[in-house]
Amino acid sequence: MGGGNQEAIKQLQSLMENVDDEQLKNTFQNMHQGYPTETLIRFLKARDWNVAKAHKMLIDCLKWRVENEIDKVLVKPIPADLYRAIRDSQLMGMSGYSKEGLPVVAVGVGLSTYDKASDKYYIQSHIQMNEYRDRVVLPKATKKHGRYIGTCLKVLDMTGLKFSALNQLRLLTAISTIDDLNYPEKTDTYYIVNAPYIFSACWKVVKPLLQERTRRKIQVLQGCGKEELLKVMDYASLPHFCRKEDSKSSKHNASGNTENCFSFNHVFHQQLYNHIKQQAIIMESISPIRQGSFYVDIPEPDPDDAKIAKTIETELHKLENHNGFNNSLNGVAVNGH
Repeated sequence: MGGGNQEAIKQLQSLMENVDDEQLKNTFQNMHQGYPTETLIRFLKARDWNVAKAHKMLIDCLKWRVENEIDKVLVKPIPADLYRAIRDSQLMGMSGYSKEGLPVVAVGVGLSTYDKASDKYYIQSHIQMNEYRDRVVLPKATKKHGRYIGTCLKVLDMTGLKFSALNQLRLLTAISTIDDLNYPEKTDTYYIVNAPYIFSACWKVVKPLLQERTRRKIQVLQGCGKEELLKVMDYASLPHFCRKEDSKSSKHNASGNTENCFSFNHVFHQQLYNHIKQQAIIMESISPIRQGSFYVDIPEPDPDDAKIAKTIETELHKLENHNGFNNSLNGVAVNGH
């Protein structure tokens, strides 16, 4: 790390030491989990080492956490039947660890339907997974390996990606905005697998809009990516949809399958859900938990991110119209190789 970067860290540390609001200080402690410098570096990276911008981003994040009671999100369980429905329609889980000890997070982008619950529950569940990762999973990995581990790997399965993704774009943009502004630089590498034509077409127009540091993190792999992924993780940590060349292995309809890391019955989701239930019981014994829905203010997206979302929407509309025109002529579907 260069001298300029070290100076930026010192300046941001000095600015944070001047924060006198107790609520902001408390939520910052809960956020950094004993690694404040590493947390400052994440926000500096997200703002290209501009101290003033990183400071504003971090203060805005802390205010968002306080105003939305994010520190209490892990004591607010979603009812079990609803949580199971969310897991069947918001495909996300943790399949294991990389050879370097980083958690491997799997996301079923193409087959997620987000149609079994209201948006607020999908957002609540997503934030709970973020907080559980940051407060439980990463600290355990750090302790196990005797060195700081603050990021994860993400494997994004594009199987089943369709034009209907347009219907989910608003919710996905909201979730992405929450991640970008409040959980920056938490992913080391994004691996894209099982990419159909529709992804390739969108990627072609989105890639030039991404910042260089983001582009460097994204790797689009051949097929299910098994061969490349085995270089960074053991077979046991491969997401289920990467274990066979047949893309249909991504199907998630076997909700009782404990090998499927999206499933409510998978060990990760059982541990996460039980952790939240236990924390709720402990909190209830101290003071009654306020009942009711968990609402989160969605921050305004970064202008660059908003532009990317608009570009994806435009490209999907173009592809959808082109596909419809082709179908009306000769019944040929879009090539999904």
